Amino acid sequence: MTLRQTLHALPRDARDTLFLLCVIAWVIAPQVNVLPVWASLLAGGLLLWRGWLAWKGRPLPTRWVLAIPLILAVGGTLYTHRTILGRDAGVTLIVMLLALKMLELRARRDAMVVFFLGFFTMLSNFFFSQSLFTAAAMLVALLGLLAALVNAHMPVGRPPLAQTLRTAGTMALLGAPIMAALFMLFPRMAPLWGMPSDTMAGRSGLSGVMKVGNIAELALDDSVAMRVRFDTPNGAPPPQSDLYFRGPVFGAFDGVEWHPLGARSGDMLQSSPSTLANLQVRGEPVRYEVTLEAHQRPWLLLLDAAATKPAISGMDTLMTQDLQWLTNRPITAVVRYKAESHPDFSHGPSAPTPRLRAYTELPASFNPRTLALAQQMRNDPQIAPNPAQNNAEALVNAALVRLRTGGYTYTLEPGVYGQHTADEFWFDRKAGFCEHIASSFVVLMRALDIPARIVTGYQGGDRNPVDGLWTVRQSDAHAWAEVWLAGRGWVRVDPTGAVAPGRTGAFERLRAPQGALAAAMGTVLSPGLAQNLRAMWEAVNNSWNQWVLNYTQSRQLDLLKALGFEAPSWQDLTMVLGFLIIFAALAGMAWSLWERSQHDPWLRLLARARQRLARAGLVLSPTLPPRAMAERVQAQFGAPAAAVADWLLRLERLRYAPQPDTEWSHLRREFNTLPWPPASKH
Repeated sequence: MTLRQTLHALPRDARDTLFLLCVIAWVIAPQVNVLPVWASLLAGGLLLWRGWLAWKGRPLPTRWVLAIPLILAVGGTLYTHRTILGRDAGVTLIVMLLALKMLELRARRDAMVVFFLGFFTMLSNFFFSQSLFTAAAMLVALLGLLAALVNAHMPVGRPPLAQTLRTAGTMALLGAPIMAALFMLFPRMAPLWGMPSDTMAGRSGLSGVMKVGNIAELALDDSVAMRVRFDTPNGAPPPQSDLYFRGPVFGAFDGVEWHPLGARSGDMLQSSPSTLANLQVRGEPVRYEVTLEAHQRPWLLLLDAAATKPAISGMDTLMTQDLQWLTNRPITAVVRYKAESHPDFSHGPSAPTPRLRAYTELPASFNPRTLALAQQMRNDPQIAPNPAQNNAEALVNAALVRLRTGGYTYTLEPGVYGQHTADEFWFDRKAGFCEHIASSFVVLMRALDIPARIVTGYQGGDRNPVDGLWTVRQSDAHAWAEVWLAGRGWVRVDPTGAVAPGRTGAFERLRAPQGALAAAMGTVLSPGLAQNLRAMWEAVNNSWNQWVLNYTQSRQLDLLKALGFEAPSWQDLTMVLGFLIIFAALAGMAWSLWERSQHDPWLRLLARARQRLARAGLVLSPTLPPRAMAERVQAQFGAPAAAVADWLLRLERLRYAPQPDTEWSHLRREFNTLPWPPASKH
């Protein structure tokens, strides 16, 4: 017996239960990577157990037996999340309760609870991902849950799955206009409108500290960090050497990690940031629009250097004295903002200040050979002919020459660095990724008593040929240095460019070795085809981000302006939405009346005959056929009602006639001319 025959032979209850189990598994599957391992295994085991019971026709477990996995689920949630409140703990619990509820699915009331939990779990997937793929998967889940709900309301017979799926699809299509109207017009009032986020787990992107080696890990991640649309005639970006998107700036080094310098009074510049940061810009600005992916951090990524606030809806922004732009809350969803940057700029004090001393500090007992190298360079008359004078620029150039000519290489796999990272880079390994190079360079600069710091962010990107947007990936993460020079302020120095000029000049990226799956796909698809498919998918995904995820209140108000509102507000949104709901209700009422008119006209005509006879005192059962009704009419009213009895007999024959339309209109007109018995006085 084939599997299809076996499924067809199963009882109706078992078949519906197996279908519902498949739908629940589909709803839970996208959360496997965010659920604790034990929760995924326990939920999967419970669903398999329930499926085995339905397949074998075995009885469901008792409540005492179910108490064991329930206690394990609650205990595991408390142990893993240290609470049963919050997003992550709540999702874990709801998934476990859904799996457990399937094991006590005995009555329709239990089924309704399962459907409620299923719809809620389906929505909880969007707490972790709002991608187009997740939306498509949850649309399939919605149709599955609706089909299971239709099955639950069809207790008689054995309706085929195709029929229930058609009914579910029709329900979804009928509700789609209402859902679209609610999406477009329901007021988005922060902070109520947004995705909850109670942890920093699972973030991808730059970090708040820099440990030598962590940016190399980002280079293995090819996911999109942001997309940029440049406001130029052809959408072309600035020169490659200017594409530095500024992120966290690190000025404190403990020998192992780089940290931002502690915030001081005046560091956060909310008004006149250009003046307080000693920022001077020259020339025409580069105007662009950024769509930034969620990274769970409060920083914005902008090209160096932005002198004015970026325009971002619903968030306040400020700039620090090291030119980093921050928001008033973490970026937990895709955001879009417009900005202006000046590639030609200078910033920082032009003369030494006490604050600059913090950028020359180094931890004791670290990198002694680098300190000795610095002393040697200061005493070298070819580099510093007059030690009494400021030779900072000459020392910087000498360090860059050493990188160019000293046999240093740019690699993703330099090996594990030990305690003295700068010493190992300069003298032993002579190989590293951008943060190895930048960190070692800044340590050397500080040993030379030159103020220096590390800037992290993204450098470069590539243009999507489908939509023309400039795509910056996590693999474009980069670290560079800034040194302070008297009379010039802070100056960008990218030591990686000295080791590998192609990294910043021609956007030559180091690529991680391909896995077995990627290598196998490479034998099936040509590189050009794979690149085109990827560009198409990313363009579609970007459209989803722009038009769905980034549909903010400002765009809602723009919609009202297009409809004729001069100064729309959220109250106007509510009013328009209310009118649409009233219109939808009236349309639904009209549809209901029309649908009622489309019901079986033969039954409606028979019901009218029954009502006429009831007014004459002859009350007949609704299940009585026309022939039996004719017999009752003749028995009670005699010969005067013979025409009515004959009409009823002809109505019954019409029901089974091969071409009923030929007599239908005649019988319907005759109904009003029949000698119906007079209405009873009682």
